[in-house]
Amino acid sequence: MRRLSLRLRLALLGAIATIVALGLAAWALTGLFALHVERRAVAEMELQLEQVLAGLTLQPDNQLGISSPPTDPRFHRPYGGLYWQLAAADNVLRSRSLWDGSLDIPVSSVPQAEAQIHRIKGPDGAELLAVSRSVTLPPSLNGGMVTASVAMDSGEFVAARNAFAKDLAPYLALLTITLLGAQLAQLIFGLRPLRAIGQRIAALRAGETDRMGDEWPNEVQPLASEIDELLKMREADIERARFRAADLAHGLKTPLQALLGEAGRLRERDETASANSIEEIASAMQAHVERELVRSRVSIQAKNKSANVKKVVDQIVSVLHRTPRGAELEWVIDVPTGLQAVIDPADMAEALGALAENALHHARGEVRIDAVEHDRQIRLSVADDGPGVPDHQLKTIVERGKRLDETGTGTGIGLAIAHDIAAAVGGRIELANRPAGFVAVLVLPVLGTVAKLQ
Repeated sequence: MRRLSLRLRLALLGAIATIVALGLAAWALTGLFALHVERRAVAEMELQLEQVLAGLTLQPDNQLGISSPPTDPRFHRPYGGLYWQLAAADNVLRSRSLWDGSLDIPVSSVPQAEAQIHRIKGPDGAELLAVSRSVTLPPSLNGGMVTASVAMDSGEFVAARNAFAKDLAPYLALLTITLLGAQLAQLIFGLRPLRAIGQRIAALRAGETDRMGDEWPNEVQPLASEIDELLKMREADIERARFRAADLAHGLKTPLQALLGEAGRLRERDETASANSIEEIASAMQAHVERELVRSRVSIQAKNKSANVKKVVDQIVSVLHRTPRGAELEWVIDVPTGLQAVIDPADMAEALGALAENALHHARGEVRIDAVEHDRQIRLSVADDGPGVPDHQLKTIVERGKRLDETGTGTGIGLAIAHDIAAAVGGRIELANRPAGFVAVLVLPVLGTVAKLQ
């Protein structure tokens, strides 16, 4: 299963965190607003409670009465949502809003200095928030204990809280969009160095640079430095291997020359079969040595150079045209100027020279060399009008893992070396028969491939 990208993962986590945080903030703000509204309502009801107690008077029938009840119109409208009540031992006074109901307030037998808050059921079944206080009446009001209460419908608090939440919602939505946009911008600019790392590594692979450099942010610089150290160690290892291969090759040259000399002496004594056998073995060993020398040279420098394709082709054709066999052939060249391949010019000359020499040996009358740029690659074709290669042997040649010099098709060590050189720079050799002969295509990366991809 494919994992989520780092950018998408951070975006999802950030979006979830932002939404959850703003949701909690909305819940907390709404709760704080409701608490604030309730406190204001309690303070208002305490003031109205003081008005009820201050308005107590003794009526002509020696009963308690209210001379100046609170003036809020909700007290005078039946079930208006705001109620007051005064409960004495033998008498209960209530607001008109209570109609024939009453507030179920616990009556205390002890005077209360502070108002008490209750949550009770109202006369119409609604939830009420009530404030009550029990006080002792003075002798002028016949003494005794009374409990004064003021209550308000809790639905008003809920309505106020809902209205606040409704008003808050658009601003929270705008804040959410702003935060998500800021987060997206942070991801785009914050993760840009990671994309730049990928581009720089691609440039390393294409040979357009040889190090990551030290211009990275502090968080990324350790990674770039480790890559540079790894490249440095790899180059040192390859250099040592190249020297060892060169030493081995030079060490084998003298024994090989001695074998060839011994074969010559055998031939002088008319021991032709033995001489041929020794020369064949020595030639094969020499070909392998030359191939390994080419490999060791190309592996260290192939991707750090560039070659002008037109110039290399002209040099190869100029040399081959001076040979007796080359002078007999017609050379048709169609290579645009300005094509630059990611390869050392000497290596390209060796690879192309092998393909051109193969065409020279098998052509009947014409060799055609042309080059085109396609899909960020240079396709350099060398075609001849010779007999070609049997199809079953051609498939063996191009099969991955086969050594081209061991297929028995007559292509020899030259094509094997050309294959190794092309592979070292990320290219390849394509071989195919055609109606008019045989064609070998040298595929090489174009210089500036990474820049084009960006």
